[in-house]
Amino acid sequence: MSGRSPSALAQPLRPPSAGRVAACLGLFLLGAVVGAAGALVQPAWFPGGLLLALAGEAGLILGATRALRSRAGGAWAAGGWMLVVLLLTVSRPEGDFLFAAGGGSYLFLLGGITLAVICATLAPGRQPNGPPARLGK
Repeated sequence: MSGRSPSALAQPLRPPSAGRVAACLGLFLLGAVVGAAGALVQPAWFPGGLLLALAGEAGLILGATRALRSRAGGAWAAGGWMLVVLLLTVSRPEGDFLFAAGGGSYLFLLGGITLAVICATLAPGRQPNGPPARLGK
């Protein structure tokens, strides 16, 4: 070996700290709240409510990635949003439902899922410490 320290990829995995686990669970719950609020707001004021609901989701996911300095934060928030929204699409035996069969509901569902994937994957992730030059040279 050339005497260099091993790279970060060669280090063994460590379990996440308790604070990070609590933050991920909190972001999951916050995503669930934003999803439920968006499901109620988007049909109330059709064009504005839909845009407000999707902007709230995008802000939550981008904020979560910045707060945890990792894409995992955005993934947890998006997971909470998707779980609640998909559970709210199911009709009950009594015939009650939250989403009507209209363009706004479909835009909220499909646009929200697309927006969640885009925001969670394109947000800046963790960067290695060190100079901005190429690593290993």
